[in-house]
Parts: sequence; structure tokens; C-alpha cells
Amino acid sequence: MKGPELLAGAAKAATYNVFLQLSIRMMTFVLNAVVLRYISKDLLGVVNVRLTLLYSTALFISTEAFDQACLSKIEGKNWTQVVNLMWCSWPVSVLCCGLLSFVWLFVLKLPDEEVVPHYGWGVVSFALATIITVLARPHFIVGQAHLFVKLRVLSVGLSELTKCLTIVFLVIYFPNLGLISFSIGQVVHGITYTLFYYLTFYWYLNDKSKPKDFVFQRPRDFFPQKPKDKKYLNDYMVSLAGSFYKQSLLKQFLTEGEKYVMTIFNVFSFGDQGIYDVINNLGSMVPRFIFLPLEESGRLFFSQSLMRGKSCRDQPKDSVDLASRVLQSLLRVVMLLGMLILVFGYAYSFLALDWYGGEVLSAGTGPTLLRWYCLYVLILAINGITECFYFAAMSQEQINQYNQKMVLFSIGFLGASLLFTHQFESVGFILANCVNMCIRIAHSVYFIHKYFERTTYRPLLGLIPSKSLLLSLAVSLVITVISETTICCDAGILYRLLHVGIGGVCFLSVIGVILLTEADLISFVKEHLLYHKSSEPLKGE
Repeated sequence: MKGPELLAGAAKAATYNVFLQLSIRMMTFVLNAVVLRYISKDLLGVVNVRLTLLYSTALFISTEAFDQACLSKIEGKNWTQVVNLMWCSWPVSVLCCGLLSFVWLFVLKLPDEEVVPHYGWGVVSFALATIITVLARPHFIVGQAHLFVKLRVLSVGLSELTKCLTIVFLVIYFPNLGLISFSIGQVVHGITYTLFYYLTFYWYLNDKSKPKDFVFQRPRDFFPQKPKDKKYLNDYMVSLAGSFYKQSLLKQFLTEGEKYVMTIFNVFSFGDQGIYDVINNLGSMVPRFIFLPLEESGRLFFSQSLMRGKSCRDQPKDSVDLASRVLQSLLRVVMLLGMLILVFGYAYSFLALDWYGGEVLSAGTGPTLLRWYCLYVLILAINGITECFYFAAMSQEQINQYNQKMVLFSIGFLGASLLFTHQFESVGFILANCVNMCIRIAHSVYFIHKYFERTTYRPLLGLIPSKSLLLSLAVSLVITVISETTICCDAGILYRLLHVGIGGVCFLSVIGVILLTEADLISFVKEHLLYHKSSEPLKGE
């Protein structure tokens, strides 16, 4: 696949993933809005923090390293060996779920049985849902590598929808089930997700209009088998997976760090954890449905356009030129979006929480927590793009070295979390994450600087905004803060709407400055990211 086509596919994947993440977040918000009227805050905290952490940890550890290795651009890649390696993730998931279930049941502090009954059933069900989900991982990897973007959107969207509908139905009509309702919903999610992948590829492989050169021609090819004239597994891919596996453990801890601290050290009650999780979900909405798809598509583009472990001068010139421009453009995009969120999120955090959840969320530290989260969103967005390039370009030796550094990052994050939560309570989690992400950004930026050091490429210039943009953002911040303190938010709905209108005018003014000062970025987006091509049935427009 050529560079422009690969970039177009990655851009289309980002577009579909934005829609997917937005749909999932909306379903989650609707689910929370409904179930909060039928369940306790403690039950919400157990499900959204304790059990969801079990599911995400087991799934990440079981699949992340294999995903990274199998999606890497490797000379002479054999897809039968790829499938064989991906099937290794299933026994890993069984082992991982067994160990984590033991810890969740016999090591961690258990919730009060009278307040949150059937906790044991919840642990077993979430572990079982993980094992079922991993059964579709070989199909997932084939779909990702061949840019079957609609397949992923439909599989995740349909499984999330069935889970939400199942939980809402059971919670409303069978309120005495409690935690069992969420357990059933999670298992239904895993079954729906896996069945959709299996049935879709069964249909696709039996479709006579599919490309004749597609890597697989029959459903049996998605299961382990001995490749012709080759070993059962590719030694380099196995070694690469091993290197990524060490890294995935630390990356998961850093990603879900605050939940681990809450779960292991019991810094909050389950009820407080539930409220924190709702606000955390609201604050992470933009990273999940905009920045995460951009990061995933960027990682896919860089990993398949650059040869891993080779220096910039040893890469094809066309690939390096396009990779540099894409990196600079992605950095500029996330920088602009992150600064907009930071500036306008500060003056509208209280209003957003009050409209969404009432005084339960807007009273107390909720608005302060969301304001700090806006800063974290900016830092998180920059880290996602710099690291996706770093992970795609670094050699296996550098991967192993980074694993050692991740240990230090993890220890530092744990110490910062305990220190900051003691001083600033829940806001401390955000501060600890900001410090940790800044350290990781500095590490990735140093790698990118050295990678392009002896060339004419300067992709890191994407991180430097123009003076006119900074001035417009500063003026908008002052105006919206004055509007919040003098007009909003205790004087009635009309004054709140006036506050929103003032913010809208400021926002449009900043957008106008961006359109005038970012001509190169807009030109690049029109030239490359809006590139379209004809595609196969599963990749249809």
C-alpha cells in the first residue's frame, strides 16, 4: 500500500473512530444518567472502577503486545504466522483473568455485601467476558492491518449498544439483581463482539466479489496452522512481542494509574469513586473520541510507512518526507484543539457539570477537577502523538531500554499520586498524571529531535503556536472568566445563555485567527487527509 493511500486509510480510520468513540461515550452517558436513578453510588463505583479495571487490565495485558508486534511493518511478513502468534493471546487471557480474579476476590478490600451484593459473580463475569472477547483478536488484527475501519466501528458499537440496553432493561425491570445486571450485560457485550467478527469474516471470505489476492481465502485460515516452508511462529515477531509485553504492563499502569491507586490503597470510598469516575468520563470525552483515534491512526501510518529500527537517512526519502509532514501536522492539530479546550473549559466547567448532573457534580470540587482535566487533555494529546511516532520508529533495543525507563515512570507516578492525593484529594490524580505525561513527552520529543537532527525536517515546530493565536486565546480567557464571575451562573437561565453566547463569540474569533494563520496546515489536510480512493466491500466509503 502506497504512502498517500495508507495516509488516506489512516485518516478515514480516524474519522470512523471519532464517530465510534463519540457513540460509545454518548451511550455511556445515557446509561449513567438512567442507572443513577435506580442504583447506589457505591454500586456505580464498584462497576465503573473496580470491575471495569479488571476487564481493561486483563484485556490490555493479553492483547497489546501481540497487537503491536503483528501490526509492525516487517520484511517477509507471513500472515499465517501472524495468526498463530495472535492466538497465543487467548491462553494468556485465561491465565491473566485467573490471576486477577484471585486478587480481586481474596486480596483487595471487598465492598459491603449488604450495599453491593453478588460481588463474586461480578468478578467472574467480567473475567469471562474478557476471555470471550480475546477469541476475536486474530480477526481484529487482520481487519486493522487491511483498514477495514467500518468493521471495527460496527463491532464495538453494536456490542456496546447491546450491553447498555441489557443493563438498562435489567436495572429498570429487575432492580433486585443489582450487580448481576451489569455482569450479564458485560458477558453479552463479549459474545456480541466476538460473534460479529466471526460472522462478518465468514461472509466476506465466501463473497465472490472479494479481492483474489486477499491474505485469507477461507475461514479456517483465521485459526492456527503450520505455514508452508516456514516455522510455526516468526522468531523476530515473538521477540518483538516479548519486548512490547514488558512495556504493556507499565503502559497499562500509567494509563489506569488513578484507578489502581483507588483500588489498591482505598483512598476514597466506593461512592466517592463513582462520582469521580463520572466526572473523569466527562473530562476524558474529547481525548477518547478525537485524540485517541488520531493517535491510533498515526501509529498505524508511521508503523507501516517507516522501517522499524532504521535511521532517518536509511529510510526511503518519500516516506520520510511524508512522515515528517504528517507528524508536524498532527502535533499542530492536537496543540490547537488542546489549547481551545484548556481556555474555554476553564470558564465553562461549572456550567457543564451543573447542566449534566446538577448539584451532585457541580457542588464541591467537581468544577475544579474538570478545569485541571482540561490542562491534562492538552498534555495527553501531545504525548499521544509524540509516542505513536516513537513506538513506530524505535528499534527493539530501544524498546527494551524504554521498558526500563517506564519502571521509573511508574514509580514516580505512584509516588506523585499518593503525595498529591494526600494534599489535593481527587485533583491530585490529575496533577500526578500531568507530571508523568510531561516527563514522557520530554523523552519522546528528545527521540524525535535526534531522529531528524541531521536533516532539513523540523516536525517539532508543530508544537509552537503563533503569537496571534496565543494573544486571541489569552483575550478569550479573560473575557470568559469575567463573564462567569459577573454574569453566570446563579442569576437564572437567561444569564447562563448570555454567558454561553459570549463564549461562542470568543470561540469563533479564535477559529478565525486559526484560519488566517494556519494556511499550511489547512492546505496539508486538504491535500492528503481528504484523499479518497475506491475500496473493497468491507472498506466501503
